[in-house]
Amino acid sequence: MFKMHVFTSITVNYIPKARVLAGSVKKFHPDAEFLLVLSDRVPDWFDIENEPFDSVLTADQLGIPDFRPWAFKHAVVELCTAVKGFSVQHLFRDRKAEHVFYLDPDIVLFSPLDSLLKRFEDEATSILLTPHQTSPEKDRRAIMDNEICSLKHGVFNLGFLGVKNSPEGLSFTDWWAERLRDFCFDDIAGGLFTDQRWVDLAPCFFDEVCVVRESNYNVATWNLTHRKATGSLEEGVLINGKPLCFYHFSGFDCGAQEAMLNIYGKHSPVLRDLREWYMDECRQMGQDEIGNQASAFDFFDNGEKITRTHRILYRSREDLQQTFRDPFSTSDVNKSYYHWFAANVRGAEAEDMDTDISTIESLRANYLAARNELDAIKGSRFWRIATFFGNARRLFA
Repeated sequence: MFKMHVFTSITVNYIPKARVLAGSVKKFHPDAEFLLVLSDRVPDWFDIENEPFDSVLTADQLGIPDFRPWAFKHAVVELCTAVKGFSVQHLFRDRKAEHVFYLDPDIVLFSPLDSLLKRFEDEATSILLTPHQTSPEKDRRAIMDNEICSLKHGVFNLGFLGVKNSPEGLSFTDWWAERLRDFCFDDIAGGLFTDQRWVDLAPCFFDEVCVVRESNYNVATWNLTHRKATGSLEEGVLINGKPLCFYHFSGFDCGAQEAMLNIYGKHSPVLRDLREWYMDECRQMGQDEIGNQASAFDFFDNGEKITRTHRILYRSREDLQQTFRDPFSTSDVNKSYYHWFAANVRGAEAEDMDTDISTIESLRANYLAARNELDAIKGSRFWRIATFFGNARRLFA
């Protein structure tokens, strides 16, 4: 019997959530091998012997060429997703894994993955993917919040991925890792969203892709319009009458999870209980103490914060990459990207670059919010009454 390999990819502040995930995996698959991939420094207080993980591997141990300049190009989320392809390669080639499951750290298992493992018994299945949506939306707001969001961020949610160590699985992994090496950025306007948008192409490039459409997998706020949760935490949560396999608490820290749950989870009050349970589990695993720790890759080695402008300028100019081979280093002024930036990019100019990026994103978000609000008004009873009387007034004027 083969050993199931599972991994997640995080920075230190996500250790509490990863502990909850690993504990849930071990509950249903005690023999599974759980790898923690850490795109950060291993903290002094971290003791693998007292953790639910079987092993930890830092991103710089994955054999990525020129790791430090490569890492500098990526913000934290970009970095944690960019290493995923390399991690699957490592598990296949160095640990001889037969099957690999990736799970985001904010996922929790509530029943075994046996039915997904069984799919790998089919010779025509090497890659398992879960779409964000599996049924068309009918409400205009849901279309914008969910379907259009999927068009921007990716059809498949890469919080889950299953890959078999087969010729097709290896081909997919190598292709994906290569794309993530050079093009794993949060750049929706440029056609990219970290690792997810690439996998939209997987069913076109690879024959052995299985799209998992069952409603009890990768349940999240973006698919609740067609997934009704019943039952209880004590007796088990059901999704459309089937036992919940795993739930994805995506957007928890920024507040998006609660906001979307309030909109799309009204018909499933047990999901509110699930949210409260998850918050308590994370607190027990150290969320209050660890959850706000910054990543080591967020700073130059002099302690100064690396801005998005620092990263974008560096990754967009080959001459800077060739000149500053370790852009984190500040000790030698003549070889320091930090000092070159300070001397050559005026403060106002740098602020303008940051402002331009954030302003575009803010304007886009404000526009979508205003459009959602207008659509909600137009769908209200008040609007229908006002429209009726307005039309009647014109008719008799």
